Amino acid sequence: MHGHRPHTPETERSRRWFMNKALLAGGVAAVATMTGCSNGSSDTASSSSAAPSGGAPSGMPSGGPGAGGGGGGGMGPGVSQVKYEDLKGVTADGKVVDDLFTIHSTGVSTDGLVKAAQAFLDGLSAKERKSCTFDIDADEWTAWSNVDGYDRKGVRMGDLTDKKRNLGYALLGVALSADGLTQTRNIMKLNQFLGDSNGGNQKTLTEGHYFFTFMGTLSTTKPWGFQYEGHHVAINYFVLGDQVVMTPTFMGSEPTTATYKGEKIALFRPETTAGLAMIRSLTKAQLAKAVSSQGNGNEDMKAGAGSDNLKLAYEGLRGSELTSVQREKLLDVARVYIGYISEGHAEVKMTEVEKHLDDTYFYWMGETKDTSAFYYRIHSPVVLIEYDAQAPLFYHEASSASPSASASASASANGGGPPGGGMGMGGGTPSQEHIHTIIRTPNGGDYGVDLLKLHLDNDH
Repeated sequence: MHGHRPHTPETERSRRWFMNKALLAGGVAAVATMTGCSNGSSDTASSSSAAPSGGAPSGMPSGGPGAGGGGGGGMGPGVSQVKYEDLKGVTADGKVVDDLFTIHSTGVSTDGLVKAAQAFLDGLSAKERKSCTFDIDADEWTAWSNVDGYDRKGVRMGDLTDKKRNLGYALLGVALSADGLTQTRNIMKLNQFLGDSNGGNQKTLTEGHYFFTFMGTLSTTKPWGFQYEGHHVAINYFVLGDQVVMTPTFMGSEPTTATYKGEKIALFRPETTAGLAMIRSLTKAQLAKAVSSQGNGNEDMKAGAGSDNLKLAYEGLRGSELTSVQREKLLDVARVYIGYISEGHAEVKMTEVEKHLDDTYFYWMGETKDTSAFYYRIHSPVVLIEYDAQAPLFYHEASSASPSASASASASANGGGPPGGGMGMGGGTPSQEHIHTIIRTPNGGDYGVDLLKLHLDNDH
């Protein structure tokens, strides 16, 4: 169908040489054109800050220009940013459900978070600090992307001294759970692995190409927040008193399994196994409602970067139709994603999710084997979670990685070549070696927008 030559180490090296030449000549846009990976149109207002970098060429826009057209998989060429003042949030029908969120005390202190953020900012030079601080309602909130070559603002971790960088990791350590910090750091490590396995010398595919920005003024009572983002990671963290909102948070990786500097890394196993446990618990009648008649495609994510005002109808099996055991399995899936925030605030969010469990929908696309590439979604008035196994774009067996069984199966499906058709050439077959995930708070909860509005209305 594609008319490609058989994949061999020699042809793969030829592809890498060809792609690298193209990258040097035209950057991300050139790759998007050559691979046919351009995003669809978007309903949102466009922004110049959403343009790809015109500086150093991007190594590989993994999950970028072609990952989820219309913004579903990453904000790249052709995808528009929603301005902060135009934020409505994800809705089921375009109408925001009112009175879902309130300003209240959670009983979970954020004092340590404020201290860690202050220590990091105090350690920066005046120029560095100025480059990463914005107003609380800045458009920088929505200017995130998982594309590697995206033109980001803020302070770049790779440009900081070890001491300053460690203060940044200390902040993440307070903001996130131990699992959340490990997940974030491992995504960064596999970003470097991806770059190294494709020739290296690509600034965007390194552990250091991740950026901090801060919105508002640090306070234990007033609203503020930070953003940490780069290739396959985007953490948006809003704080008001002792309330915290950590959405939208995007996490992904290609590959998801590898040995990096002697460390064996396997990402998204909890997300995968919890999803499989949930779908396998359903009866035949329930499966008829939960599983789409359409098989999963290469890029099914709906709520990625550039989709802040997404209108997404509920689909699948409703929580009110689940048994108590099945309801617990559904909550187990949610706990994986919500569990990446610090423990106390994860418990607060889970209580909120459980309150709306009857109105929570579980939706699935694809097969249900251990090694299957599939898509699933959890969607309620207060949480939206997506898991999307995609075709590897640039990871291949010729690299020094040890592909998982799913990646090997994908390679076999491609005629013995690498999953994803090698250097992004051709459609490829989805596998568990390229996974995107996202968690959002619908109805104006993302970025703490609704809480900020309530704060401004009532306290000022």
